[in-house]
Amino acid sequence: PVLSDFYEIPPYCLLLRHTSTNITACEASEDCAEHHRNHVRWHCTDDTSTTCVPCPQLTFIDEPNGLVECFPCTVCDADRGLRLSEVCTRSSDTVCGPLERFYCIEKQKGSCTLAVQHSECNPGQYIKQAGTGSTDTVCADCTADTYSNGSFSSCLPHTKCEAMGLAETNLGTHSSDSECGNPPTAVAIIASSVIVTLILITVVSVLIFKHIRKKKLSKSSALQETGNGLHEKDSSKGVGGRINVESFGLEEQVLRTWE
Repeated sequence: PVLSDFYEIPPYCLLLRHTSTNITACEASEDCAEHHRNHVRWHCTDDTSTTCVPCPQLTFIDEPNGLVECFPCTVCDADRGLRLSEVCTRSSDTVCGPLERFYCIEKQKGSCTLAVQHSECNPGQYIKQAGTGSTDTVCADCTADTYSNGSFSSCLPHTKCEAMGLAETNLGTHSSDSECGNPPTAVAIIASSVIVTLILITVVSVLIFKHIRKKKLSKSSALQETGNGLHEKDSSKGVGGRINVESFGLEEQVLRTWE
């Protein structure tokens, strides 16, 4: 164009037109809003609009943005009790869930971020409610003549040894079953009776021996006191006498001589 053509339009109009075009073009496409999985490769300029490209592998963007980089996909960490539930895509992050026998205690955007192991029931308890991915195990105590080692879904009744023709060797508890054994034979019963009888005879013999010994000691002490009294009496009358009492009261000898 010739120079005279520019003077037909006021200079301020050219300035307004140029500025308005740049603002409109840039703001309209600044965000990569049409596809969430895209990110900005080049921002808009005076001559070009914003350029968007897809996120590379193992990255994502899940909302309209003006970012030049995508977010890295989350890795489900087993040390935090997590496992992969849904894989990461260009438009969504990884979804993690709890490991087997774990339950989630922290979540973010529908994905588990921390899980802990289910509680274990103690012996004497049963599993009233099994744990899930979001709840812990619920335990309850056994009652009456029942037992559980902690892994049962209900307490079991103790075994009735008598009903099977057996003898109960160990009583059942809330954490263990009754233990049964063969009933005692006739020979065992006789041998047990003989042993008990011998023990009773031995105890009775010891008691009788102690009683007799105590009685002899008492009698010996009485004789010694009587002998001492006679000796003193005979001495005062001029009567010679001699009393010899053996020590410990086991043998006595009294000699008297009268004139």
